[in-house]
Amino acid sequence: MDHSKTVIAYRSREIQGVKVAYREAGNPENPAIVLLHGFPTSSHMYRKVLAALSDEYYLIAPDYPGFGESDFPSPDTFEYTFDHLASIIDDFLESMSINRYALMIQDYGAPIGFRIATAHPERVTAIINQNGNAYEEGLGEAWKDVKALWKDKNTANENAMLGAFSLEGLKWQYTHGTRNPDHVNPDTWNLDFLRLSRPGAHRANLDLFYDYQNNLKLYPQWQKYLRDHQPPLLIVWGKNDAFFPESGAAAFKKDVRKIDYNLYDTGHFALEEDGGDIIRKIRTFMHRIKG
Repeated sequence: MDHSKTVIAYRSREIQGVKVAYREAGNPENPAIVLLHGFPTSSHMYRKVLAALSDEYYLIAPDYPGFGESDFPSPDTFEYTFDHLASIIDDFLESMSINRYALMIQDYGAPIGFRIATAHPERVTAIINQNGNAYEEGLGEAWKDVKALWKDKNTANENAMLGAFSLEGLKWQYTHGTRNPDHVNPDTWNLDFLRLSRPGAHRANLDLFYDYQNNLKLYPQWQKYLRDHQPPLLIVWGKNDAFFPESGAAAFKKDVRKIDYNLYDTGHFALEEDGGDIIRKIRTFMHRIKG
């Protein structure tokens, strides 16, 4: 595809009193793919997918409240939980009249996407999973400090997490486990650092770190959804991810009978280093489920 002809629109709409920004590409008459981003990024992480697949698919990539170009309401007045974010993104899709779609999930996109999928299993045509976890065995060593926060939410344990918001900490999340860190665009972590430097941003994200423990309580429900509905599943997983290692990808084999299973010798943001191959896999996978 000639990417120079790709038009990506940068729009927003008000949902539950909050401006939700989103990137939109492709013809709405084509099959829809909803792209749900992770921490600490935004819809920006899907820029390659939007540019490459808009010839055949209708692509929607929203920014959660507090992320990207969406509103950043104060954590004093806005509840930063995964239930709340999922409710807003679900209402966002309703407002767009998008009621049949594949979900692409990564990191935070998994708990948000699986909440939506379990609420509307009839709407989900497929799941494209790039390091989106749904199993306790998929939580890697990098969760050590977060688990300490879950056990005791005190100032010391919160302060131990602040390195994740530093420029070096953010760079590490993008480059750890990659074959060649020089091939990862530094705009990624610099953009995230800018947003995480806003007043209240640390508080909002610490609230989400703490709330992540509630996702684990829903894992059995999400796994039952996978067993009962057997959604077509494409795994495109960076196996060197310190947060969600290869064991997280393999765990899906317990519940989904047929998986297009692909591991990459890279880290948490596999699209950065292996975007070209992953995009080709997505196109082939989507052709197959359509046919």
